[in-house]
Amino acid sequence: MYVVVIGAGEVGTSIAASLASDHEVVVVDVDPDRAEQLKYELDVLTIAGDGTSSEIQSAADVDRADMVIACTDDDQTNLVACGAAKTLGDGFTIARVKSTEFLRTWQGSEGAFGVDFMVCTDLLTAENIVRVIGLPAAIDVDPFAGGLVQMAEFEIGEGSPVAGQTVSEADRFESLTFVGLFRDGEMTIPRGDTDIVVGDRAVVVGSPESVQSFATDIAPEATPDDADEIVVVGGSEIGYQTARLLEERDFTPRLIERDADRARWLAENLPDTVVMEHDPTDTEFLSREHVDEADIVVTALGSDEKNLLISVLAKRLGVDRVIAVVDSPDYVTVFEEIGIDIAINPRTVTAEEITRFTYESVAENIAVLENDQAEVIELELTEGCGLTGRPISDIVAESDARFVIGAITRNHQLVTPRGDTVLQAGDHVILLVESDSVGQIASMA
Repeated sequence: MYVVVIGAGEVGTSIAASLASDHEVVVVDVDPDRAEQLKYELDVLTIAGDGTSSEIQSAADVDRADMVIACTDDDQTNLVACGAAKTLGDGFTIARVKSTEFLRTWQGSEGAFGVDFMVCTDLLTAENIVRVIGLPAAIDVDPFAGGLVQMAEFEIGEGSPVAGQTVSEADRFESLTFVGLFRDGEMTIPRGDTDIVVGDRAVVVGSPESVQSFATDIAPEATPDDADEIVVVGGSEIGYQTARLLEERDFTPRLIERDADRARWLAENLPDTVVMEHDPTDTEFLSREHVDEADIVVTALGSDEKNLLISVLAKRLGVDRVIAVVDSPDYVTVFEEIGIDIAINPRTVTAEEITRFTYESVAENIAVLENDQAEVIELELTEGCGLTGRPISDIVAESDARFVIGAITRNHQLVTPRGDTVLQAGDHVILLVESDSVGQIASMA
């Protein structure tokens, strides 16, 4: 495809990096220094200028683009850029927005703003938070095959029952497959005799029930239920959406918001959430309201520094699990290194969602892992393709790509893959593959 990416911030750079190897990519950014830098970093064509300008879009050949992705940090800029692109050509337009108001308007009127697909950063982030809350010890969760299959990534901590075991010893669940282990930044395709050690990040694929059972097995004290105490700190749009989604799952969260007007609005719009108007950095208040007894605290303030402070305070007070929203990708490692359980970066979440959508021509679904080292993809096999009619063991032996099949759905039923399993046309196959080999594997389907 010929793809024009408007905006070379964290989101745009990540998308361009993911697409550059397989597609012709042009990146437009208003900052000439950033555009010049990216040209050499990613080996893509770059244009310095205002991405909403018809003149700049013409210079980027938007009229022949298959896809235009507007992903600056400004909602209005992205919407205008998509509208302008529609006046020049018929490429598929994707807009990144933070405002759920824009999302609702777009959902209510097909093609509004000249946008074919809209990605709402705040809502996506909240959905990510709630998925992680629902699975103890998980640091990443994604559904596949219409919800029949789940992929989850877990960090193996001190005292975990599976630390020190081999993969075959740890895999005690019928419909679960270990598909990847990340250790010291390197990926390993696990075998039965592969050891699991503290600090590993294990990626498993299987039925939601088996993944939940595995999560409970490695972290039995962390399994949430509707009696658990969940505190959301910050009534930002992400905080609001998180509480709303928790309400939909029959939780009764508490939410702390400092601004009186915002707290009143939240209380009116979150009937099953206890909204407390107070400064969340007040340790006496946190102790008085028994925040130390919370099972999970989500920090969703508008500042990374404040989220870091609240996260540290929550940990010192004894909160079991802290999930922090971290706006700057550079800070994610800082949060994790000081002991915050999960740091979720909205820009990374957004970039992954857009990248996932761009891969729909070759994959039904996709999840990006560990800074794009590997991807979990879902393929629907066609009649006579290179993956059907042969046992999995032969396919793996004959391929140069590093991959492992984690699950198969056939006629809406889950099939646990084994070496002698023969793939059939119509199967949905969920597999982990090195990012560099995604195109090679997808071409075989």
